Amino acid sequence: MHYFYLALAVLGEVIGTSFLKATEDFTKLWPSMIVVLGYGAAFYFLTLSLKVIPVGIAYATWSGIGIVLVTVISIFLYKQVPDWPAIIGMAMIIGGVVIMQLFSKTVHL
Repeated sequence: MHYFYLALAVLGEVIGTSFLKATEDFTKLWPSMIVVLGYGAAFYFLTLSLKVIPVGIAYATWSGIGIVLVTVISIFLYKQVPDWPAIIGMAMIIGGVVIMQLFSKTVHL
């Protein structure tokens, strides 16, 4: 159940971050409200996941998956296509998260 909470935290963070640009420096009400609600949900569900998942592992997973999802969304919403070095860097981040999940004894406390 705690990884489900972590997934909801990622979803909230991705929604909040994806709407940041649309707030236009927090001058647009609805996008700003979505950002606040998204981040509120993200931190709430992240705290629930931390009851079992170590904070470093949860944060690395949360941020790593969030980076990739926000990048994919920004390709479609804002036409911001990453170059090859950015893609390679994100692949390395995801690789690090996968290595932690598969091999770290800290993950499986």
